[in-house]
Order: sequence, then structure tokens, then C-alpha cells
Amino acid sequence: MIPSGARSHLAPVLAVDIGATKVDAAVAAPDGMLHDRRRLVLEEQLDLAAALVSMLRAMVAENDVAAVGVGCAGPMTGHGETVSPVNIAQWREFPLRAVLAEGTGKDVFVDGDARALALAEGAVGAARGQDSYLSMVVSTGIGGGIVLNGRLLDGASGNAGHVGHLTVVPEGRLCHCLSRGCLEAEASGLAIEAMTGRPPREADVTVRKHVGDLVGRAVGTLAATLDFTRCYVAGSVALGYGDEFIASANASATRVSTMPYTKDLRIERSGLDADGPLLGAAYVAWFGVAS
Repeated sequence: MIPSGARSHLAPVLAVDIGATKVDAAVAAPDGMLHDRRRLVLEEQLDLAAALVSMLRAMVAENDVAAVGVGCAGPMTGHGETVSPVNIAQWREFPLRAVLAEGTGKDVFVDGDARALALAEGAVGAARGQDSYLSMVVSTGIGGGIVLNGRLLDGASGNAGHVGHLTVVPEGRLCHCLSRGCLEAEASGLAIEAMTGRPPREADVTVRKHVGDLVGRAVGTLAATLDFTRCYVAGSVALGYGDEFIASANASATRVSTMPYTKDLRIERSGLDADGPLLGAAYVAWFGVAS
């Protein structure tokens, strides 16, 4: 079950969030405080694996941590044995868990970045007390984590929650997954920039509402399928687009999901701040150690 409340039984862990443009790391204490923050900025000429191992090895040497938890973009094979992040070209079937375990000398636990965020949302975010919910990130890309009956869904390969690949526009824009009309191809930050020719943050109200409408379609479809009534959204697009996005998303979700058991469906803002991804990575480690 997703834990909440007192966490005095937990030991400090090293939390690592691997994104498209940077890698953040910090020591996460049981009270949720983050210490010894460090960052790698991804550059084309950077040997990411070598630089990451060097940074984490130094952090482990300087801090007493029980394990390493990693949230990383996917897809990946089970437990992060290999990862192939779409936006990190140098990593294709890269053996992330083994490389970090050898480099740090610690047990390493890996999960998808959006799935990791779902753990933190249920433990210390807006989903506290909720047994079933969708946690969703709408940013450069779109991902999610699905919690049902208190458990994060894994799926056959550990990739459950890739909500960015729900079709929301039949025969729409080509997605990097080679399908068409995926939510990620129509409503992610990269898609918005490609369609408007401007950075996502400069999108006008019409675009913001349209993005919310597409997200709401996806959430409503999933809610009717999986039987949950809360979705918590994070990410620069979802949070940056403000009330127009939230209102449009809720209107669309309500229009799509008309089953009696979803009549209370709501899309709400994440209860986590900018540290959410690192806290999610910490919970990947704490769950891993406990299992």
C-alpha cells in the first residue's frame, strides 16, 4: 500500500531524477527533506553514464545512505534493468540499474519517472488517503502512474502508466512511438512547440484550452476503464497553463466519462512542489528496500 504519515522507520536514501535535459540528485531524509543537491546538465558531448556514476559515487562517499532510488524516463525493461529514454539518444537498452549498482556499491532501484511521482503523490502529496487515482505529468513529454486499490500498477514489463500513448486524435500527428494521434504527439510540450512554432509557455488561451481538452479525453477514458475518480496533474505544461487548462480538462473528462461510478471524477493539481520527482525517486528506493 502507498504509505503516508510517520516515516521514522525509513533510512536516508540517494534519490536520482533522470530527465531529458538534466539529472538531479539529492540525499532524501525520512522527513522528506532533501540535502546535498547536485545536478548534471545533459549536453550532446557528455558521456552521461560516466558523469552520472562519478557524481553518485562522490555523494555515496560523503553521505550515509541505505540505497539508491532512480526515476527515469522510459521505456524500460523490468526494474530498470535496461532503459531507452526517448530523449537520451546515447542510452538504448542501457543497463542502468547494474551500472549504478556497480558504480555506487549500493542496492539500486529504478522505475519510470512518472510512476515514481505517483508514489510520492500518494505518500505525501494530494493523493494522500486515496486508494485509487491517476498521477500524470504533462511536460516536455507525457507520462503517468496508475494506483488502484492502494497499489501502483506495474503491468507485464513494468511500464504500466504510459498514458501519453492513448490515442486522442484518430489518425493525428505522428508520435515517436510510430503510432498516430497519441496524447504525447498532440499535447506535450514538444508537440505544442512543433505545432505553434513557439515555446510552450507562450501558448495562447486557445491552445491551453485545447491541450486541456485532450488531456481530459485521456483521463475520462481511463477513469471509465479503471474505475477511479481522481487524477493529479504535474509538469510544466499542466501547471503552467493554469485555470484554463484545469477547467478544460475537467469539462472534457466529464463529457467523455459518463458511467455512474465516475460521476465524481476530478482532475486536480499535484500536491507536490518542484521536489516531487526527487521525492518520487526516494520512494522508489524505500519501496524497494521494504519489498
